[in-house]
Amino acid sequence: MIGVVVGAAVALVVVLTGMPAFIRYLQAKRYGQYIREDGPTSHHVKLGTPTMGGFVILTGAFLGWVAAHLALWRMPSWSALLVIFLMLGMGAIGFADDYLKIARKHNLGLTSGQKLLGQFSIATIFAVAALQRPDAYGQTPASTAISWARDVPLDLAVLGGVGGTIAFVLWANLIIAGMSNGTNLTDGLDGLLTGLSAIVFAAYTLMTFFQFSQHCGGTDAPGCYEVRDPLDLAIICAAIAGACIGFLWWNASPAKIFMGDTGSLAIGAALAGVAIVSRTELLVVVIAGVFVLETLSVMIQVASFKSTGKRVFKMTPIHHHFEMLGWPEVNIVIRFWILGGLCVGVGMALFYADWLVR
Repeated sequence: MIGVVVGAAVALVVVLTGMPAFIRYLQAKRYGQYIREDGPTSHHVKLGTPTMGGFVILTGAFLGWVAAHLALWRMPSWSALLVIFLMLGMGAIGFADDYLKIARKHNLGLTSGQKLLGQFSIATIFAVAALQRPDAYGQTPASTAISWARDVPLDLAVLGGVGGTIAFVLWANLIIAGMSNGTNLTDGLDGLLTGLSAIVFAAYTLMTFFQFSQHCGGTDAPGCYEVRDPLDLAIICAAIAGACIGFLWWNASPAKIFMGDTGSLAIGAALAGVAIVSRTELLVVVIAGVFVLETLSVMIQVASFKSTGKRVFKMTPIHHHFEMLGWPEVNIVIRFWILGGLCVGVGMALFYADWLVR
C-alpha cells in the first residue's frame, strides 16, 4: 500500500506544481492548439490554448512510479516495464502528431496511416514481449487466453505455437488501438478525458491491488489470481490516476492547457496494457464504457452516412452531438463523468462477483 500511495502522491504533486512553468514555456514558444474547422463554433475561443500537456502527465506518472520503487526499494517488474514502454511509446507518437500540428499551424498532424503504423509497431513489440520471461511460477505478463475478470477457457494457443502467438499479437493490437483511439476521440471538451481517466485508473488501482492480496503465488487457493505482477500494476495505475487529477486542476473549464495526442494516446494505451497484463481484456470494455461509446458513435455515424447518406448524430464524437443540441460544455462533462462512474461501478461489481462465485 505504501508504494501505491507514494506513486499517486508524487505524480499528483509533480503535475500540479510543474504545470504552470510548462504552460508559460508553451506560451512563450506560441505552441497553441489549432481547432478543427468543422467543429462547434463555441470552440473557436480555445484557439491558441497551450497543448501537449500530456508530456507533464507522462512525466509525473513515470516519476511517481519510480518514487514508489525507491520507497519500497525494489526492482521494477517485467509487466510494469512493458506497460511503461507502451505508454511512453504511444505518447511519443502523440507528441510527434502534436508537434506537426503546431509546426504546420493547422489541425492536421500525422496521417492516419502514419499513426496506425506507429501504433501497430509499438503494440506488436509489447505483445510479443508480454509472452516472454516467465517468473518463478511460470507466469508471463500476458496470456494467449482471452480474459474477462481472469483468463477464460478460450485460448488462442489452440491455433498452434506460431499461430497462437500471431493471433494474440493481433488481439492485443485490437485492444490497444481501440482504447488509444477511444481516449483520443474522448479528448474534445475541457476536463472530459482527464476526469474519466482518473476514475478509470483509480478503479484499476483497487482491482489490481485486490489481485495482489489474492495472488496465487504458486498455490491453488480458490479464487486466487494468476496475474504476474499485480502490485506493480496497482502502483502504475495509482500514479496515472494521480497525474490525471493534478492535470485536471489546469484542464478543467476554462482549460489553461490541453493534453493533446501526447496524453490521450498514451493514456488509452496504458489502459489497454494494464487490461492485458491484469487479465481483464473484455472487462475493460465495461469499465471504460464511455471511451467505447465515443468510438461507437463515430463508427455508427460513418457507417450510416456511407450507406444511407444520412447522419445519426448532429456531430461526432457523441459529446459534440450534445453540444450541437445546446447543452453547456460543463454540463456535458459532468454528466459524462457520472456515466463513467456508473460504468466503473458496474465493471467493479462484475469483477468482485467473479471472485465471490469461485
